[in-house]
Amino acid sequence: MCLQAAETVLPQAGDCALYREGGEGYILVAPTYYVRGTITEVYKRQHRMELCPSIPRTRLNYTRDDWRQLADAYPCVSDPAKVGEVETIRIRMRVEDWETPWAPQHGRNGMLMKGHFLDTELKQGVELDIDGTLLLRCEP
Repeated sequence: MCLQAAETVLPQAGDCALYREGGEGYILVAPTYYVRGTITEVYKRQHRMELCPSIPRTRLNYTRDDWRQLADAYPCVSDPAKVGEVETIRIRMRVEDWETPWAPQHGRNGMLMKGHFLDTELKQGVELDIDGTLLLRCEP
């Protein structure tokens, strides 16, 4: 279950949260990569939801800069009629555990790669600031 604004109960500091990539497939399942941690802060902020960046590559060929550009714009829309101000839920999470691919051949090209979440090196205790709709609830 995503931590979305539509939920009536927001996550609280101390809750476990998980960002996950991969796991697709029915017969041959792709590896699942993740970063898990403890929520240290939940806050709301105004965000100008613009058109999603136009990246001239397929998602499998995105660079680290492409992923950073997409993360900075998120949430974004593909329909110009939906551009506007929205309130987003942001989560600050203290990292406790992670598993990332070390080469594109090891798994999905995404925000997790080579011990990093985007451009932040994953280490015990590092804090990440992530849009709440990208996270899942988990058990500590």
